[in-house]
Amino acid sequence: MPILPIVDLMILMAWTSLLGAFVLKAIRMTTSYDPSLFGLGPMELTLVGGVLLLFALTLTARTWLKARESGNNAARDRAAGTLEAYSALRSAAGSTPGQARSRPEEGGRQGAGSGGESVGFPTATEEGAHRKSSSAG
Repeated sequence: MPILPIVDLMILMAWTSLLGAFVLKAIRMTTSYDPSLFGLGPMELTLVGGVLLLFALTLTARTWLKARESGNNAARDRAAGTLEAYSALRSAAGSTPGQARSRPEEGGRQGAGSGGESVGFPTATEEGAHRKSSSAG
Protein backbone atom coordinates (compact mmCIF):
# COMPACT_ATOMS: atom_id res chain seq x y z
CA MET A 1 0.00 0.00 0.00
CA PRO A 2 1.50 3.37 -0.93
CA ILE A 3 2.29 5.57 2.04
CA LEU A 4 2.62 8.90 0.22
CA PRO A 5 -1.14 9.57 -0.19
CA ILE A 6 -1.70 8.87 3.51
CA VAL A 7 1.09 11.25 4.50
CA ASP A 8 -0.28 13.91 2.14
CA LEU A 9 -3.76 13.53 3.64
CA MET A 10 -2.42 13.87 7.17
CA ILE A 11 -0.46 17.00 6.24
CA LEU A 12 -3.55 18.48 4.59
CA MET A 13 -5.67 17.71 7.67
CA ALA A 14 -3.01 19.22 9.96
CA TRP A 15 -2.79 22.48 8.03
CA THR A 16 -6.58 22.67 7.80
CA SER A 17 -6.77 22.20 11.54
CA LEU A 18 -4.16 24.93 12.12
CA LEU A 19 -6.03 27.27 9.77
CA GLY A 20 -9.26 26.57 11.68
CA ALA A 21 -7.49 27.31 14.96
CA PHE A 22 -6.20 30.60 13.53
CA VAL A 23 -9.67 31.62 12.33
CA LEU A 24 -11.28 30.70 15.68
CA LYS A 25 -8.63 32.62 17.60
CA ALA A 26 -9.10 35.67 15.34
CA ILE A 27 -12.86 35.56 15.93
CA ARG A 28 -12.36 35.21 19.68
CA MET A 29 -9.96 38.19 19.77
CA THR A 30 -12.12 40.52 17.63
CA THR A 31 -15.52 39.74 19.14
CA SER A 32 -16.98 38.74 22.47
CA TYR A 33 -18.21 35.47 20.89
CA ASP A 34 -16.48 32.23 22.00
CA PRO A 35 -16.60 30.02 18.88
CA SER A 36 -15.83 26.31 18.62
CA LEU A 37 -15.52 23.94 15.69
CA PHE A 38 -16.96 20.47 16.38
CA GLY A 39 -16.62 21.28 20.07
CA LEU A 40 -12.92 22.07 19.74
CA GLY A 41 -11.46 25.45 20.53
CA PRO A 42 -8.36 27.05 18.99
CA MET A 43 -5.96 25.38 21.44
CA GLU A 44 -7.34 21.88 20.80
CA LEU A 45 -7.24 22.40 17.03
CA THR A 46 -3.62 23.53 17.33
CA LEU A 47 -2.76 20.37 19.28
CA VAL A 48 -4.57 18.19 16.71
CA GLY A 49 -2.63 19.86 13.88
CA GLY A 50 0.68 19.41 15.69
CA VAL A 51 0.00 15.74 16.41
CA LEU A 52 -0.96 15.11 12.78
CA LEU A 53 2.22 16.79 11.51
CA LEU A 54 4.38 14.79 13.93
CA PHE A 55 2.66 11.55 12.94
CA ALA A 56 3.15 12.32 9.24
CA LEU A 57 6.83 13.03 9.90
CA THR A 58 7.22 9.78 11.83
CA LEU A 59 5.51 7.74 9.12
CA THR A 60 7.69 9.31 6.44
CA ALA A 61 10.86 8.68 8.45
CA ARG A 62 9.95 5.01 9.02
CA THR A 63 9.23 4.52 5.33
CA TRP A 64 12.53 6.16 4.38
CA LEU A 65 14.49 4.04 6.86
CA LYS A 66 12.82 0.86 5.64
CA ALA A 67 13.74 1.71 2.05
CA ARG A 68 17.34 2.46 3.07
CA GLU A 69 17.55 -0.75 5.09
CA SER A 70 16.57 -2.92 2.13
CA GLY A 71 19.16 -1.10 -0.01
CA ASN A 72 21.86 -1.84 2.54
CA ASN A 73 20.76 -5.46 2.76
CA ALA A 74 21.02 -5.81 -1.01
CA ALA A 75 24.58 -4.48 -0.99
CA ARG A 76 25.44 -6.76 1.93
CA ASP A 77 23.90 -9.75 0.13
CA ARG A 78 25.89 -8.97 -3.04
CA ALA A 79 29.08 -8.76 -0.99
CA ALA A 80 28.28 -12.03 0.77
CA GLY A 81 27.53 -13.72 -2.57
CA THR A 82 30.82 -12.48 -3.97
CA LEU A 83 32.67 -13.74 -0.92
CA GLU A 84 30.97 -17.14 -1.17
CA ALA A 85 31.84 -17.40 -4.87
CA TYR A 86 35.45 -16.42 -4.15
CA SER A 87 35.66 -18.98 -1.33
CA ALA A 88 34.21 -21.70 -3.56
CA LEU A 89 36.65 -20.84 -6.35
CA ARG A 90 39.53 -20.77 -3.92
CA SER A 91 38.62 -24.18 -2.43
CA ALA A 92 38.20 -25.66 -5.93
CA ALA A 93 41.59 -24.36 -7.02
CA GLY A 94 43.32 -25.48 -3.86
CA SER A 95 44.56 -23.84 -0.74
CA THR A 96 47.83 -22.41 -2.09
CA PRO A 97 48.16 -20.01 -5.00
CA GLY A 98 50.66 -22.32 -6.81
CA GLN A 99 48.09 -25.10 -7.08
CA ALA A 100 45.85 -22.98 -9.26
CA ARG A 101 48.37 -23.21 -12.13
CA SER A 102 48.55 -26.17 -14.49
CA ARG A 103 49.97 -29.37 -13.12
CA PRO A 104 52.09 -31.90 -15.04
CA GLU A 105 49.48 -34.63 -14.66
CA GLU A 106 46.89 -32.34 -16.22
CA GLY A 107 49.19 -31.95 -19.23
CA GLY A 108 48.26 -28.34 -19.65
CA ARG A 109 50.27 -25.47 -20.92
CA GLN A 110 49.87 -22.07 -19.39
CA GLY A 111 49.07 -18.78 -21.02
CA ALA A 112 47.29 -17.76 -24.15
CA GLY A 113 48.67 -16.02 -27.17
CA SER A 114 46.88 -13.83 -29.64
CA GLY A 115 43.92 -15.46 -31.32
CA GLY A 116 43.16 -17.69 -28.35
CA GLU A 117 45.80 -20.32 -29.18
CA SER A 118 47.52 -22.01 -26.29
CA VAL A 119 51.14 -20.95 -25.98
CA GLY A 120 53.43 -21.70 -23.07
CA PHE A 121 56.49 -23.43 -21.77
CA PRO A 122 56.69 -27.21 -21.56
CA THR A 123 56.18 -28.77 -18.18
CA ALA A 124 58.83 -30.86 -16.45
CA THR A 125 57.17 -34.09 -17.62
CA GLU A 126 57.17 -32.97 -21.26
CA GLU A 127 60.85 -31.93 -21.08
CA GLY A 128 61.81 -35.32 -19.64
CA ALA A 129 59.89 -37.13 -22.38
CA HIS A 130 61.61 -34.99 -25.04
CA ARG A 131 65.09 -35.75 -23.64
CA LYS A 132 64.41 -39.48 -23.58
CA SER A 133 63.24 -39.51 -27.16
CA SER A 134 66.21 -37.44 -28.40
CA SER A 135 68.80 -39.54 -26.54
CA ALA A 136 67.26 -42.81 -27.77
CA GLY A 137 67.54 -41.84 -31.45
